[in-house]
Amino acid sequence: MRHLTLISLCVGTALTVAGCATKQSQEDVERAIQDVIASDENSMNELMLAVADPSEAVAYFRSAHASQPERIDFQRGLGRALVRAKQYTEASATWGRVIEHPEATNDDRVEYADALIRAGNWDKAETVLDNTPPTYETYRRYRLEAMVADANKEWKKADSFYEIAIGLTTKPSGVLNNWGYSKLSRGDYKEAERLFIEAITYDDTLFTAKNNLILARGAQRNYQMPVIEVSQTERAQLLYTMALTAIKQGDVAIGQGLLEDAIDTHPQHFEAAARALKALESNIGN
Repeated sequence: MRHLTLISLCVGTALTVAGCATKQSQEDVERAIQDVIASDENSMNELMLAVADPSEAVAYFRSAHASQPERIDFQRGLGRALVRAKQYTEASATWGRVIEHPEATNDDRVEYADALIRAGNWDKAETVLDNTPPTYETYRRYRLEAMVADANKEWKKADSFYEIAIGLTTKPSGVLNNWGYSKLSRGDYKEAERLFIEAITYDDTLFTAKNNLILARGAQRNYQMPVIEVSQTERAQLLYTMALTAIKQGDVAIGQGLLEDAIDTHPQHFEAAARALKALESNIGN
């Protein structure tokens, strides 16, 4: 009898363990399925932000957010998609809602400040950055801090923030270009020229920095093309910028010659330069 009781206990225990094992296996399967779904959603989110048409990305994230409004990843995706689509007012409103979410981070606050700056709301952007903990130190944060300081004409603060931002990235071409433009706006043309050249050394495809370099040199009445890597079309466009700078400063004859060079250099018909040259020659004739 004791033997039968022992067998019964063992069988009961075995069934219980088997039941637990089956339940655990089912939970593992369900968890794995959820992980796959989450992974697929993350991949789709990244794909929409990276390569999709901006309007399609906005539609995708707007629909996803409407179906699951509590999901902060969909809110973030919508905010980024709106920035890509250049819908800055709505983007800043979206990021404003993101930072009210319980899972919001300091990254989200910087994204909000960025959207506000793009929308032209500099005062609000400054407040958001001021309310971001000073221990949160990233390239994007300090680049935005520098831009706000620039807008306020707080030059020492701007220079300090630009310098910090450069030290926090391995790709400083964009911030060097911004800093150079800041110097250009202050009339410090020599320093602006140096910063634009440095920006180009990090990224020789950055045409904005090349064009700004021409403006800085032209402001010093230096109308020689700098020694930088340019395509034929870029060279023509830079000659055109230099020509307009010369004319604006009263060096009309030099400007006329530069316009002619720009037209001759461009591989196709350079309508803007041709129109400017015609207008200049008409004014000189009168």
